[in-house]
Amino acid sequence: MKRIHLLSPRLANQIAAGEVVERPANIIKELVENSLDAGAARIEIDVEQGGIKLLRIRDDGHGIPKDDLPLALSRHATSKISTLDDLEAVSSLGFRGEALASISSVSRLTMTSATAPEEGEAEQAWQVEVEGREMAASIKPAAHPKGTTLEVRDLFFNTPARRKFLRTEKTEFNHVDEYFKRLALSRYDVAFSLRHNQKVIHSLRPAIRNIDKEKRVAALLGPKFIDAALHIDAEAAGLELTGWVGLPTFSRSAADMQYFFVNGRVVRDRLVAHAIKQAYRDVLYHGRQPAFVLYLTVDPALVDVNVHPTKHEVRFRDGRLVHDYLFRTLHKALADVRPDHQSAPTSLQGSGVLAAETSGLTSPALMANSQQRVTGIQAGEFSEQTRMSLLPGRNPMTGQRLGQTNSPAGVQEHLNAYQALSQPLNVGANVVTTEERVDPETGEIVTVQVENNQPQESDIPPLGFAVAQLHGIYILSQNEHGLVVVDMHAAHERITYERLKIAVDHQNVQSQPLLVPITISVSEGEADAAEQFADEFERFGVLLQRASPESIMIRQIPVILQQAETERLVTDMLADLMQHGSSDRIQAHRNEILGNMACHGSVRANRKLTLPEMNGLLRDMEDTERSGQCNHGRPTWTQMSMSDLDKLFLRGR
Repeated sequence: MKRIHLLSPRLANQIAAGEVVERPANIIKELVENSLDAGAARIEIDVEQGGIKLLRIRDDGHGIPKDDLPLALSRHATSKISTLDDLEAVSSLGFRGEALASISSVSRLTMTSATAPEEGEAEQAWQVEVEGREMAASIKPAAHPKGTTLEVRDLFFNTPARRKFLRTEKTEFNHVDEYFKRLALSRYDVAFSLRHNQKVIHSLRPAIRNIDKEKRVAALLGPKFIDAALHIDAEAAGLELTGWVGLPTFSRSAADMQYFFVNGRVVRDRLVAHAIKQAYRDVLYHGRQPAFVLYLTVDPALVDVNVHPTKHEVRFRDGRLVHDYLFRTLHKALADVRPDHQSAPTSLQGSGVLAAETSGLTSPALMANSQQRVTGIQAGEFSEQTRMSLLPGRNPMTGQRLGQTNSPAGVQEHLNAYQALSQPLNVGANVVTTEERVDPETGEIVTVQVENNQPQESDIPPLGFAVAQLHGIYILSQNEHGLVVVDMHAAHERITYERLKIAVDHQNVQSQPLLVPITISVSEGEADAAEQFADEFERFGVLLQRASPESIMIRQIPVILQQAETERLVTDMLADLMQHGSSDRIQAHRNEILGNMACHGSVRANRKLTLPEMNGLLRDMEDTERSGQCNHGRPTWTQMSMSDLDKLFLRGR
């Protein structure tokens, strides 16, 4: 029989390295977090062969004193916490003191550091080296500015079994790049740079203003994300949420653009993911994933970060409060989106200065090219299109209603109106016209002069005015930016759905007692939860009663859910309540029924609509929450700007 004995320090550190160091990207995370905790304002990262051959992290933090250098490589040695009270309210990114010891046990590590010299003393730096064998550290003088540089060479050189599990250079660097994005998004006030095989991949300056932060996000995640993102800034109940969430139209097939930070620490938490998924449920197409960069600020004493070896997960003291706050904040932000928030073209990839200025990402090269380019008649181009009035059935010059086109006078009136289009259009000018009116006193027809104000561009609704219907499916509308194409069935479906939800919400939940109660078998914990959350069930019209230690009876259900799978619904609700402290299963089933009702009650394809009906639908869309998507997450309308249309016909080239 084998006897119990203590492991050697080297073996203990290598076991710990299995939890902390899975691949080079994990080393980047641990060392950069140390640099941020050291107050660094600039961090430079050099990588060779995907990080397997070399990882070098240089910062300008406060450095490590000579006497502390060997101690820094020991397990459970840290300057960030000292008492249990510190652990219960951790404000730093690192606190365990295991990273350097674990990394040095599976690589050749060199650490050079210098602190700010005291008055009257010369600046002095020291270097410590460890080669992962006997963990013996050697110290010698070195030349180095204030700050710290760590070099990690030949990762897993002494553990061949671990090295075999590393992937190709490209794959490993992709992981490094992903961790770099998370770290760069966590601290906008710090400058970051990343080089791979001597090639600069990222070079990010500090970002203090909001526009500079958006530039950094666009540089890391792409300009399309910022173009299609809502800015979030909310505070309530001691919680603060800021950042950006992508519109439902900017969804992803995978959850590869989801960044959530708690007090500056990137986390992947199931409670957070559930709350965000619920907020997007009514507007996201099935199987698609939302994109977001969100920052939650909370009292450090109310969150436990010491629940995972790599600190990727956290535990909130009041998880239900955090869940409800995230859901309500994001749900409201997505519901408040109206067509006027989306209709203006703001693409960062558009041509010219207009697109750059609209997005806030003006490039010097782009500005130079736009100023040097010769356009217009001098370049042999056709003249650009001029604006015309968008008010339907009105004279483009005066704003007066046009006559009926089936009469000779009406035809002539239309011809005169179109001939006036060849004249320069003075938007906002007053036009004096003559009209024949009946004098109320004498009853005679008299001619009077009327001053008509030219309609302003600001009078044009976000979705403009309908001009035609295409194949009985799409509405073509003209607004100040160009052409709007609307899927009339999807749009009317969303309008009907939202009205049905409002109507049901303003009524009390109609419940129906069951003639024969349904008994379901559950675990003892689930039965306890059924009693604990009885009020929550009753609020949704479900009445539960405990029948035995491991069974409950369903005595009453909502009328609208008579055809639902009641047993599965209750068990799913119990699972949600036990895990998240809340559940919206009944509301989800109710909304699914209302969605089907809205789908069948909306206008169908091939139904001819009049212009007033089409315009009425457009106005309803502008006033309806989440009108950009139907109940199933499909888009209801799209915008084609004049520049997009000009490109199709090669105008301006």
